[in-house]
Amino acid sequence: MDTTRDVAIVAFAQSDHRRSTAEVSEAEMLLPVLRDALDQAGLAPGEADFTCSGSSDYLAGRPFSFTMALDSVGAWPPIAESHVETDGAWALHEAWVKILTGDADTALVYAHGKSSAGEVRDVLSRQLDPYYAAPLWPDAVALAALQAQALIDAGETDEHALAAIADRNRTAAGGNPHAQLRAPVPAGDYVVRPLRTGDCPPVGDGAAAVVLAAGDTAHRMCRRPAWIRGIDHRVEPHALGVRDLTDSPSTRLAAEHAGAFDAPLDLAEIHAPFTAQEVILRKALRLGDDVPVCPSGGALAANPVMATGLIRLGEAAARIHRGEAHRALAHATSGPCLQHNLVAVLEGDRP
Repeated sequence: MDTTRDVAIVAFAQSDHRRSTAEVSEAEMLLPVLRDALDQAGLAPGEADFTCSGSSDYLAGRPFSFTMALDSVGAWPPIAESHVETDGAWALHEAWVKILTGDADTALVYAHGKSSAGEVRDVLSRQLDPYYAAPLWPDAVALAALQAQALIDAGETDEHALAAIADRNRTAAGGNPHAQLRAPVPAGDYVVRPLRTGDCPPVGDGAAAVVLAAGDTAHRMCRRPAWIRGIDHRVEPHALGVRDLTDSPSTRLAAEHAGAFDAPLDLAEIHAPFTAQEVILRKALRLGDDVPVCPSGGALAANPVMATGLIRLGEAAARIHRGEAHRALAHATSGPCLQHNLVAVLEGDRP
């Protein structure tokens, strides 16, 4: 594997994230997003050297559901394709490795999720330890509330500060035409104390896609590629009881190995579905008030499960494409209470 090979995000597209897309299938929701990303890169359907996707059979309610989405990709003649049963950010990592091996020069990466099809809180509880935790049916909101309360008890935040995080993110989303929530919402009633409705992400459907390319190919496809200067992912113990829920050492370690602390950042797109998780991630990633965080609105403005992390990478890359940033950090998470974390550092060419 040639670790010196330069790989960049050269195109990014996403759907308009909505509370429900019952009128279309996953393939129909994906098709315009994939075509948009491929058109940006100047690729025809099926022309990318490698294709990788991220989604969840649990959300779809059927096994091997990702194979149906291939109808929107164009899988004939046969293509080199892979799939990860997690957020699409990890599909991007697999595609990045594939390009580093020299087996591909271009890759199409996409992710999608339709949380509206069922009770997503119940569905995600099946990620838990099947012997001790899952039989109790604690859902993602209840677990995030435990995490938030631990932070409050440690004196690291309070409910007023959490409400301010929600307002800041959703105000920022006013400039994002794809966001599901584009303005602050009332704090609302408690869902699980201390988390109120406003502290939680919206339930919705959506999809995203990026194109990766290597070296000179990236320069031909994009005027200002977003080069992946470092990327790493780490995981916490599965058992929640052995973790410090107020900290995220896996995020910190991934950031260190990705080179996030080597130079100043222009912005960060972090994957924090709940307000309290932004507090934890800011600390782990050493993000001061001088670094804009989630100018897109983040997961509090749109949270298509299994695509939200990939969108963080795409949003950071898009800022570089437009010349609005030179060095950006992107973070993705999967699992309860920030269990699995990925960090990437993207850079543009110097003028």
